[in-house]
Amino acid sequence: MDVPEISVNELAQKLLNGAFLIDVRELDEWIAERVPEVPLIPLDEITDRLADFPTDGEVFIICRSGARSAAACQFLRSNDVNAINVAGGTLAWIASGQDVASGPS
Repeated sequence: MDVPEISVNELAQKLLNGAFLIDVRELDEWIAERVPEVPLIPLDEITDRLADFPTDGEVFIICRSGARSAAACQFLRSNDVNAINVAGGTLAWIASGQDVASGPS
């Protein structure tokens, strides 16, 4: 299944308009550095938390570099969630100079 992708610069614009973004990394990675205000649902919890994902709009999924989020998108898309992978993940977000949060929420 092909998974649509979005660049971090396009994502930054969408976030200004209230886009729904989920981070699928592990807790320690999320605490170290993340897109500000992004909630965490680790990849291994996606199947149990499917109900946490809206089915009435786009859902952007981010991880470290794009591989785990692509896997999450495949699963979500097969369950009627319009999931879009963030190309390059958090590494690309940081490299683009966007704001970064860290520490526990």
